Amino acid sequence: MRKTKVLTVDDDPDILDVLKLTLSEHYEVFQARDGRTGLEMVHQKMPDLIICDYMMPVMNGLELCKALKKDLLLRNTPIIMLTGKGEVHDRIGGIEAGADEYIIKPFDPDELLVRIKSILKRTISILDANPLSHLPGNTSIMEELQHCIDLGGIFAVGYADLDKFKAYNDKYGFEKGDQVLKELARILIKVVRDKGGPNAFIGHIGGDDMVFIADNEVTDEICEEIIRGFDAKSPSFYSEEDRGQGYIISKDRQGHEQKFGLLSISIGIVSNSVQKITHVAQISEIGAELKKYAKNFEKSNFVRDKRQK
Repeated sequence: MRKTKVLTVDDDPDILDVLKLTLSEHYEVFQARDGRTGLEMVHQKMPDLIICDYMMPVMNGLELCKALKKDLLLRNTPIIMLTGKGEVHDRIGGIEAGADEYIIKPFDPDELLVRIKSILKRTISILDANPLSHLPGNTSIMEELQHCIDLGGIFAVGYADLDKFKAYNDKYGFEKGDQVLKELARILIKVVRDKGGPNAFIGHIGGDDMVFIADNEVTDEICEEIIRGFDAKSPSFYSEEDRGQGYIISKDRQGHEQKFGLLSISIGIVSNSVQKITHVAQISEIGAELKKYAKNFEKSNFVRDKRQK
């Protein structure tokens, strides 16, 4: 597993030594003694987090911070600014330049480690969140699935996506389609949080594919409630005319016009209650198979993998 990379930039060799001693057990540490060298190392090493001093020769911390925030590839790299001064204007300047945290020297090593961990977690979450639903994205989903496997307990994963969604988008446009996805996310959040147990999790893979993790014994009930909620809401996504006739005319993937019924939802449930699951890819493969099978019913439905292996 790749170690998180941290770049420390300070003109004080003693501070650099303390930082390396504090961080090297947990992170891969790179160091520079001025801002310009630090900026060059950022481009070379692409660190996950930067710790830099406020006052440095050649290029100070404020200038380094501003330079990073101008770069589209680097602007989301979190920065902790260190300073030996406590003046308010220094703090404001660092934050306005884009620093994520501000720590006064001398600092407590344990506090620094806690702050680093918090910033990295927050940054990963922000970058990973789906921009439409704001649900956790693929990185968080993979980590959560791996966590479930590592714990060794019984769990269930529900893979949900919409039926006839492409036809709906073609007829009504992507803005209306996005409204449908937001409503689906609301339904999943409400139902899974209400019924999912302490390990409940909801994520957005992309498009109309969403996923939830819950206690196995309540997963069927969750699916039934999601289906009830979505089927009740589905007609409201259509015009009065289309709602009345119960279908729309749109093109299939081959470009042929045909009738498509109202939006429905298919859910495939993968659980280690009937078979041993050893890796994340196994879960997604089974989930894809189950969703495909559930779509054969032409109505909202959920299926559970009952194969024992």
